[in-house]
Amino acid sequence: MTTDQPAVATTGATATDVRRVPDSPSRPWRCGGLLLAGAAQLITISALTGADRVPATWSALLLAVAPALLAAVALFAPAPANMLGLAAAVVAIVVGGIGQVLHTGLFFVPALVLLVVGGAKLWRERSQT
Repeated sequence: MTTDQPAVATTGATATDVRRVPDSPSRPWRCGGLLLAGAAQLITISALTGADRVPATWSALLLAVAPALLAAVALFAPAPANMLGLAAAVVAIVVGGIGQVLHTGLFFVPALVLLVVGGAKLWRERSQT
């Protein structure tokens, strides 16, 4: 079966010809901080709901709710908001970690280190532009 329609002109661009924006040097650090904060947050939730329960204090609930969400803001938010999310994530981890240092607070130390290094690299990127 043939049609009388003219052939459609195609351009040289294909689906695989997508231009990628280069990632910033701080992105892997912030991504690692997000993954480690999420893992520590799951450990905290398990400690709150497990057989040998941790008391549900404000610091335990802060560590069970905030770090991974704020680290995700630091990773995926646009330019002005990601520094605010990064600072909020660091403050939430430090304050909650101090309150839960004997229970689950130490699980957040690796995430805190990665977020601080990622924040320092992000700050340096911003000051150079």
